[in-house]
Amino acid sequence: MADSPNFIDYVKIFCRSGAGGKGSMHFHRDILTSKGGPDGGDGGRGGHIIVRGNVQMWTLLHLKYTKHVHAIEGTNGAGLRMTGADGPDIILDVPLGTVVKDAESEEILFEITENGQSEILMKGGHGGKGNWNYRTATNQSPTYVSPNGECKEGWVILELKVLADVGLVGFPNAGKSTLLSVISAAKPKIADYPFTTLIPNLGIVNYRDGKSFVVADIPGIIEGAHEGRGLGLRFLRHIERNAVLLFMVPADADDIKKQYEILVNELEMYNEELLDKPRLLAITKCDLIDDELKKLLKVDLPKKIPHVFISSVAQMGITELKDKLWKILNEA
Repeated sequence: MADSPNFIDYVKIFCRSGAGGKGSMHFHRDILTSKGGPDGGDGGRGGHIIVRGNVQMWTLLHLKYTKHVHAIEGTNGAGLRMTGADGPDIILDVPLGTVVKDAESEEILFEITENGQSEILMKGGHGGKGNWNYRTATNQSPTYVSPNGECKEGWVILELKVLADVGLVGFPNAGKSTLLSVISAAKPKIADYPFTTLIPNLGIVNYRDGKSFVVADIPGIIEGAHEGRGLGLRFLRHIERNAVLLFMVPADADDIKKQYEILVNELEMYNEELLDKPRLLAITKCDLIDDELKKLLKVDLPKKIPHVFISSVAQMGITELKDKLWKILNEA
């Protein structure tokens, strides 16, 4: 996944399902029968609006300019017990990791996490029953049909949260994109200035014996991100979908422990449940320090989180990092 203005992870659209067709009130008539029995058919069901997971998609771009989605109503029933046609369903394909919410209440309606998973967003109205259904021994000429079902409508929000096994968490320029480019075939944009990464980048890491796991490079977090500073809320949501969080702090940081604590605080203020995820701390850019300095740094590192010293550029500690991540993933 490359940096691109085509990465859209939030859309708001108005959806309306189709109303059901009307049931028919009809009595059989032909050349030989002037007053036959009831034969009014049922109306067809209105079209559903369905959301379906598609593993080939990674953005909501195709829905960015789709402000209204209207399904077609079912057709009316007719004589000779003819049932009206159902309105065709509208299927909205979305990437895995898409959360669908009611725009007014912000209630989560459902989440799409599997390829082919289909959920009815707006149910089409049922077709009305024709008068043929209401004939009885005592009422041979019913003039009653049941009402057709009405359409459902409302504004909904589709929000993409990137699905990955490991999420890279760190300040801008912590070395996240460089690490991803080294451990996977991903080609993220890399440069020495803040917010080089403007969209989440995904990479598949090949592990031992043909095993693999997915890593997501989340755009850099800054202090105050949970309040919307920097790229803030726009990208914190993507961390919610990662099984393991890899915190990354460069070895040349003024205070590694403080940087880590700021990152943890931003995640907690955004969603405290994120702190329930397993964590690993990677001290990056370790080609800049010697073994003696590493020993001094270890003294001040956070005590309750495992750590690893790495250098993506010099390929230092990368195998150990993969081993630790694989172990944590399997324990999780």
